[in-house]
Amino acid sequence: MADELNIREVRAHLAEVLSRAEAGEVTVITRKGERVGAVVPIEILDAIEDAEDELLAREAEKHRNEPTVSMAELLADLFGAPPGAAGSAA
Repeated sequence: MADELNIREVRAHLAEVLSRAEAGEVTVITRKGERVGAVVPIEILDAIEDAEDELLAREAEKHRNEPTVSMAELLADLFGAPPGAAGSAA
């Protein structure tokens, strides 16, 4: 189980917390008793980022052969036709 320290304790013992992360340990940071973050070994962060990249690549691959739209079409869809565009009331 990961150790929990409040923000004040983390500030006071940052070098120790980082040394523990280098040794493979996780330290959970709390604020007013609530878990708000963690200091983790860099290998854990790298693994999370790699997994995220893989999931995004898989999602993109699902949509590879779908029709595309231009940036102008996307912006018009999001924000409506620009003032003075054809078909607008003047």
